[in-house]
Amino acid sequence: MVQYIIKRILWLFPILLGVSFIVFTIMYLSPGDPARIILGEGATEETLQALRADMGLDRNFFVQFFNYVRDVFINFDLGRSYVSRRPVMGEILIRLPNTVRLASWSVLFSTLVGVPLGVVSATRPYSKTDNFVMTISLLGVSMPVFWQALLLIILFTAILGLLPATGFTTWQHMIMPVFALASSSIGTVARITRSSMMDVLDQDYIRTSRAKGVSEKKIIFQHALRNALIPIVTVIGLQFGVLLGGAVLTETIFSINGLGTLMVNAIRTRDTMIVQGGVLFIAFLFTIVNLFVDILYAYIDPRIRSQYD
Repeated sequence: MVQYIIKRILWLFPILLGVSFIVFTIMYLSPGDPARIILGEGATEETLQALRADMGLDRNFFVQFFNYVRDVFINFDLGRSYVSRRPVMGEILIRLPNTVRLASWSVLFSTLVGVPLGVVSATRPYSKTDNFVMTISLLGVSMPVFWQALLLIILFTAILGLLPATGFTTWQHMIMPVFALASSSIGTVARITRSSMMDVLDQDYIRTSRAKGVSEKKIIFQHALRNALIPIVTVIGLQFGVLLGGAVLTETIFSINGLGTLMVNAIRTRDTMIVQGGVLFIAFLFTIVNLFVDILYAYIDPRIRSQYD
């Protein structure tokens, strides 16, 4: 198990390197001049050329990418913002708590709602209850997050006046952003739970337990659900990464001072260092969550744990 964890940690470097290359290439090919952004429209061409040379922007693509990779992976330096001139890591860490809180609460909410809905559907397949749950799940998956967020603001803020539309300081501020971000994940978790539970409930040992007179509640929650957890845990872990990315739009709509808002503003001003650092940091968190999920497999399913003994 220790060797497996070490191997997965080592895989972080090529994954992050690939992410760095993709994001760096996109930002390099994007229109705009970081030197002009820093100095303003009134700067002379000589001043712009001097700043480009000082920042290394006058060099070719491969030299710039090599210097960036060296700073990130050797010096652990994500660079400085072109706009604020502050360290990128500092800008990220200031706003990261709000993003993590939003994603974490959304994952928790989607799990607490999606798993029971999936279990109910699996125990009553093709019934009216099952059709209703799957319809709601499909609607949640199909509706864009930004559209749901706008509808929630119109209903609960503009019409009813019950909830604040901006900020993320109190539980009242958290209700609409968490619901908007978690709604698609609820549908995904519910559908995966239903599919996994139906596969397990069709196994021979489940029929044997019923023949022995074991209560249906014990069969579902002690036997079936535990054996159906592997795909459920997988999709929940993946959803955390998806929600970190989805937080970009949600934070912008609800004016939450998080990593998503930082990156949107950086894209508008072509602050390349912030965009690259933000995407790289989210990719790092995503891979760490996946590693944690893989380790969790061994504690859920003894068959997986036996492979590492």
